[in-house]
Amino acid sequence: MGQFETRLAELGVSLPEAPAPAANYVPYVQVGDMLYVSGQISKGDDGLITGKLGDDMDTPAGAEAAKVCAIALLAQVKAACGGDLDRLQRVVKLTGFVNSTADFVEQPQVINGASDFLGEALGDTGKHSRSAVSAASLPFGVAVEIDGVFQIK
Repeated sequence: MGQFETRLAELGVSLPEAPAPAANYVPYVQVGDMLYVSGQISKGDDGLITGKLGDDMDTPAGAEAAKVCAIALLAQVKAACGGDLDRLQRVVKLTGFVNSTADFVEQPQVINGASDFLGEALGDTGKHSRSAVSAASLPFGVAVEIDGVFQIK
């Protein structure tokens, strides 16, 4: 087990198998040392994490859904790296989509669930740029979807 997976284990997190795409796309594309990972939806052990922020879901629950997305992103990175997560050099950028009402304004706090987790799990490697935007709806009614750009070796 490498350093990143050791740290994840210390946090009580084990990476699942990389989720299969739900439509006609690939889970990731590598161009040189850059890895572009398709959007990962909020899906936990008990199934899809659905809800609309500002309506039937609060910000802390949304942040937890974003953390689940970050774990799925790392699972995709691990798969792209042939099972060696330590090939990850940097989380470059995240784009977080939050299923929210028109008057909900805490999208950044929701996506902090992913950003905080990646920083805690990966240290400086997990520091990234990002966007946090509202969406009127997301696939399958999920609360959060996040895609990412990663640098790998």
